[in-house]
Amino acid sequence: MTQEKMELLNSVEYGTLSLVDGVMPYSVALNFVYLDGFIYFHCGKKGKKIDILKQNSNCFFSVVKDYSLIASYFSSKSGLACPATHFFESIYIEGKAEFVDSKDEKIEMFTALMQKLQKEGGYKSFDLSDYKGSLDAVEVLKIKILNHTHKVKVGQKLSQDRFDMIIENLQKRCEKIDLETVEKMRRARDCD
Repeated sequence: MTQEKMELLNSVEYGTLSLVDGVMPYSVALNFVYLDGFIYFHCGKKGKKIDILKQNSNCFFSVVKDYSLIASYFSSKSGLACPATHFFESIYIEGKAEFVDSKDEKIEMFTALMQKLQKEGGYKSFDLSDYKGSLDAVEVLKIKILNHTHKVKVGQKLSQDRFDMIIENLQKRCEKIDLETVEKMRRARDCD
């Protein structure tokens, strides 16, 4: 995984896990952490997700980082709706889910998850005496990544005029997400 992909996985709070229940798809949003080359998540010991994974460990996991909504007039003076779009970055992962039995690995996962979701701390560190009941009450799973696709759509392929027009309009609107989008647009354009 490249640094850019790891940054994406570490900045997004939740992803979507998709499974196959016989012939019907099943999809659920969940918190996760990327750790040591795996996607980790936790859930209850019973339920549809667990039932499906016990039958078929194949899964698909997707993560999307939202950037700015681009109004049609941000990149065109034609008055048409067609130029309207949304910028984003995503990773799509094909994998196999594995149940985690090791208490040490569970503690490592929960520690990393809390560091991701509650950076300021404010919780007791994980050790078996304080969290034994909690650790025993949940399943921890990890997704072995078999294949992945990374997509960045931030206007990097647009003509220079349209690219500059979008940046100018984002800077005028000046919302926090717009400034982040401008930075991502410039980095993506430099990489192409």
